[in-house]
Amino acid sequence: MIDPKPLSSTAGYGEAADTLVEQYESVSFTDVHRDVLHLFPSQPSAILDIGAGSGRDAAALADQGHVVVAAEPTAELRALGQQIHDDRDIEWVDDSLPEMRMLRSRGQRFNLILLTAVWMHLDELQRSLAMESIADMLAYEGRVALSLRHGPVPAGRRMFNVSAHETIELARGHGLGVVHHSEREDPHARQGVRWSCLGLQQKTAVG
Repeated sequence: MIDPKPLSSTAGYGEAADTLVEQYESVSFTDVHRDVLHLFPSQPSAILDIGAGSGRDAAALADQGHVVVAAEPTAELRALGQQIHDDRDIEWVDDSLPEMRMLRSRGQRFNLILLTAVWMHLDELQRSLAMESIADMLAYEGRVALSLRHGPVPAGRRMFNVSAHETIELARGHGLGVVHHSEREDPHARQGVRWSCLGLQQKTAVG
């Protein structure tokens, strides 16, 4: 069973769901992930989008023929995402980091796991547990595409100052090597906001 109580890591998202969905859908999948698209599978694969939000990325990946699971713990965002992209073959689930209890209980494995604007919402202990969960859900040679926000925290949200270096070291401790690291500006042009883009992969596959 998923805990029905609101998660502190998702604070502020339900109340602003309509505005956030409009914001998410205003930028394209290709622009948001331009730095890591080369890491995405070219053949139909199993993909997990954690913190799927409006379903923008899940929909684009489903259009490419992938089998997509969209995990979104905020009920308001999940409902709007399902409504907007109801013509796409996406499995929506109420599941969240750090444990990902539902999907891990199924024993599912994914070729790609997306973590877009999610990681900085987790505190230090949650990040450690979450990285373990992610590593556990990766298929052989599976990859993780993670974007990490830096800059001012919006009112009513919970975010932590997490560096790319810390994230890379944590990933290495859970058997994940780094295959990509880049920095970029904010696609919404918000003042003082920038992003780190990381690609992670099982060390056995990295070599």
